[in-house]
Amino acid sequence: MTMTEGLLVPPGHGRIVQTPAQHVTFKVTGSHSRTASTFEVLVPPGFDVGAHVHTRSEELFYVLEGELDVLAFEPRIRTPDNWQKWESSSGNRVVRATPGTVIVVPPGCPHAFSNPTEDQAKMFFQASPPPDHERYFEELLEILRDGGPPDHAAIEELRARYDIEQLTPLKLR
Repeated sequence: MTMTEGLLVPPGHGRIVQTPAQHVTFKVTGSHSRTASTFEVLVPPGFDVGAHVHTRSEELFYVLEGELDVLAFEPRIRTPDNWQKWESSSGNRVVRATPGTVIVVPPGCPHAFSNPTEDQAKMFFQASPPPDHERYFEELLEILRDGGPPDHAAIEELRARYDIEQLTPLKLR
């Protein structure tokens, strides 16, 4: 691709990485953008990414379908579980994000999402700078490939390598 050509990814296209826990379609990668990697993510019922924080990465989430519980603030107290009950010093609490909701997460901001409903959710997800999240998704989905209980030690080690401080564990229903 030359600098005078853009990238067009039609609906249903892009490299797919899938496990029983998540379905991620790579739409724009670091080979096409200097600023961000872009993904379409299907979030199954019961999936909880776990609260975490990045020191360098900025993320943007846009809910396309379904509903997600979303956290994007520093809590008064970082408890090791149940981020859904966290509250910020200014009174912010976890919100139920519906289609059309945008969440922007700057570096250093704890965040999480989960799908507490019985229906699949779909979101547009952008992570900057590329390609860290591309590599992270590939390795995370390899850990989750078999669909059994998540290997929390392996996930924590993986996340540490990709600028992700794990605050609460990833959970599957």
